Amino acid sequence: MAGLDFPGVFQAFRIHRQTFDLCFNPIRKPETVHGITSLTAWQANPADILAHNRGHWEVENREHYVRDRAFDEDRSQVRTGASPQFMATARNIAISLLRLAGCTNIARGLEHLSRRLDHVLALLHPCSADRLAWSLAAASPPNPTGSHDTP
Repeated sequence: MAGLDFPGVFQAFRIHRQTFDLCFNPIRKPETVHGITSLTAWQANPADILAHNRGHWEVENREHYVRDRAFDEDRSQVRTGASPQFMATARNIAISLLRLAGCTNIARGLEHLSRRLDHVLALLHPCSADRLAWSLAAASPPNPTGSHDTP
């Protein structure tokens, strides 16, 4: 890259971000970020670089947002020894097991399982997958008729 004294850099880019809530109200001030990459223009065009950047935020939103909303992880008081790592691992396992069981709303799945402790163990038993998937489906929003059928 001409004019940039950084080994291996082939491209520099600028991304302007605006963040809105679901009603299109601005959440924060617009921001502009700059980046560099070792990929050539032939390896990654502007659309590829933007897709990679969005992919990063998809991971951020999918993983960290869920952990903070479902487990209030950012306010955790666990800070000494191996406890923080253990708690993060336990949260990741819980989220992964719920996703493997077909749960799309982790907070709702956790709430449902908190009332059905027998189903918590079913998460760990591979032969119980069908029963558990049915149970987690029951944790989805109620149907328009308002009926709540539970196993």
